[in-house]
Amino acid sequence: MKVAVVGAHGRMGATVVQAVNNAPDLELVAQLDAADAISAQSLNGAEVAVEFTVPSQTDDNVHALLDAGVHVVVGTTGWTPERLARVHEHARQLGKGVLIAPNFSISAVLVMHFAKQAAAHFESVEIIELHHPNKVDAPSGTAVSTAKGIAEVRAAAGMSPCPDATESDPLGARGAVIDGINVHAVRLRGLNAHEEVVFGNPGEQLILRQDSFDRESFMPGVLLAVRKVGESSGLTVGLESYLGLDG
Repeated sequence: MKVAVVGAHGRMGATVVQAVNNAPDLELVAQLDAADAISAQSLNGAEVAVEFTVPSQTDDNVHALLDAGVHVVVGTTGWTPERLARVHEHARQLGKGVLIAPNFSISAVLVMHFAKQAAAHFESVEIIELHHPNKVDAPSGTAVSTAKGIAEVRAAAGMSPCPDATESDPLGARGAVIDGINVHAVRLRGLNAHEEVVFGNPGEQLILRQDSFDRESFMPGVLLAVRKVGESSGLTVGLESYLGLDG
């Protein structure tokens, strides 16, 4: 399978380039940087493109990649429901597949899955995401997706809001609130990518935690997506279905 990487000179993109080069069933045929034009010619016969750039560029890149005739695997975050809907319709019209995943780490995908399983059984829940200080966005896309998934389960179960008697928080110490779930972002030298989901009931606590110590941890998920994204047209959000976790 012929693969192109968009954002190939970035930290994640360079790791994807190495992973594709090391995979015996994949052939790297194009490496595009942020300033490079996306076209059928610049993609050099690629069947699948992997896009790891920045939120301000990814929307245009994905539509350009679809117009160039390739399936697309996207690791850039910052997507809105409206933008996702446009990508789905564009991909469906062209008969191409797109996967947009907030995280390609298998452990992170499993934590998100397990968090949804636990969500209806605990009165309280908060999320802590921890990353290196060079990360440009906060909270992480993984934390946002985790919070939204938990909130959906709690709403379907008719649960009350998480108890919190805070009346004054002028400095924002309680963190961001995503669909009623508090999310805290840590940026610390020495970290890479980590997430904790903390559940609480009277007299008990459950902590789900995953740690990605190196960008290499994302590569099995990326390569899985490259191999499977062309099996259906339209948009898939999250790696769960590729791992058999969406049932």
